[in-house]
Amino acid sequence: MKSRRELLLTLPSLGWLGVFFALPCVLIVALAFRESDLRGGVGEGWTLATVRLLVEGDYLAVVWSTLWMSMVTTVLCMALALPVCWALARMSAGWRQGVLLLVVVPFLTNFIIRIFAWRSLLHPEGVIKQGLVWLGLATDDTMLLNNAGAVLLVMVYTQLPFAILPLYAAAEKFDFSLVDAARDLGATKWQAFRKVFIPGIWRGLISAVVIVFVCSLGQYVIPKFVGGTGNEMIGNKIEQRAFSDRNLPLASALSGALLLVVLVPTLLLGRRRE
Repeated sequence: MKSRRELLLTLPSLGWLGVFFALPCVLIVALAFRESDLRGGVGEGWTLATVRLLVEGDYLAVVWSTLWMSMVTTVLCMALALPVCWALARMSAGWRQGVLLLVVVPFLTNFIIRIFAWRSLLHPEGVIKQGLVWLGLATDDTMLLNNAGAVLLVMVYTQLPFAILPLYAAAEKFDFSLVDAARDLGATKWQAFRKVFIPGIWRGLISAVVIVFVCSLGQYVIPKFVGGTGNEMIGNKIEQRAFSDRNLPLASALSGALLLVVLVPTLLLGRRRE
């Protein structure tokens, strides 16, 4: 009876996920094996040629670039978010609310507006470029836009709140007397942080890694506006094949590859979390 009640309570969520997540994913993978129509859209027959293009073309380099950029973004976000969450969890309630408000404030601004704001800041006539030139850290020929560094900077900026919030939720429940006990037993601050605090918030850390990594994999607006054509990610290729070329089977094949790249680490980390 209890299992039946639990199943009934779960059915609405399962139905929602099945209709709006699982079914579209199945349709996308199926479209990858259809022929393309020269007039745009999907042809009549079935073929493996579209899938072979992912291996034979230059898409493997784009997939690798996407993975590398997403992994570096995730590592940097974790490195920045962990000390912030440590400090947040040990702050007084008043200061904590103020800092959390600052973390959430960027979400109140449109995502595209924030990207264009960074584009203006990194522009050759922007404040950051002029400030670096004035300090002697850059020259007039230095380009802060249209490179991998600009993409990485803006991706870390946009994904950092997604790392801080899950980590803070875990750190808030952590018993900091364990850290004090480790210090009393001779551990340094770094040892207590690494061997006591991080294992104590392990579940929150895995959640933050999954969220940041998956969100980074699907980025295409940031590389498009601050990275230029030489720093495209797989999301940019999907956009080009779907809207510019009207090659829906190839766009579906790329989307299927991205789906595979997302699911594998998510499942592995999910098993590790158990």
